[in-house]
Amino acid sequence: MYNLYNMKKDVSAENKKGKLFVLSGSSGVGKGTLLKLFLEKHPEIKLSVSATTRNPRPAEVDGVNYFFTKKEDFLKAVEKGEFLEWAEFNGNFYGTKQAWVEKTLAKGENLILEIETKGALQIKKKLPDSVLIFILPPSIEELEHRLRGRNTEDEETIQGRLHEVRREIECSKQYDYRIVNDDLEKALKELESVICF
Repeated sequence: MYNLYNMKKDVSAENKKGKLFVLSGSSGVGKGTLLKLFLEKHPEIKLSVSATTRNPRPAEVDGVNYFFTKKEDFLKAVEKGEFLEWAEFNGNFYGTKQAWVEKTLAKGENLILEIETKGALQIKKKLPDSVLIFILPPSIEELEHRLRGRNTEDEETIQGRLHEVRREIECSKQYDYRIVNDDLEKALKELESVICF
């Protein structure tokens, strides 16, 4: 009886697999701030590391901030189907390595990945158990006010961002959870209730 109990205990420990949480939200919605606060409170949740072809910035560490990869190596990996998702931004490629994610989850570690909606939906197709969370603005008007308040972009850029916001909000209907960030503390509690069940 004692041995059987121990055996069951060992088997369940071995089979405990981590979960992948995918966080998305429009520019200016405050998802970066929300994620930073969440990870400070919950260091047991690991932030997923993406691969990129861009050069490291000062103080960035390979394997911690990104997996810094040569363009030709990245494109070979794309051809082999090694990414859960990938995209090109401003002439650089970014992607999530499937083997790294699956290896981390197999160790029983929970992962959170911050990514845009197209990539998130690609991941959901490949890993149906992943949990998609979208951070919504209180309203389009409030988001526009936040974007304009930054004073960093011209009118054309702001209009382009707002158009993208509407597309992303439409895509977010396919997500598992949607959290409105009208109050940071409240949004943080809602995020915790989804991830720290």
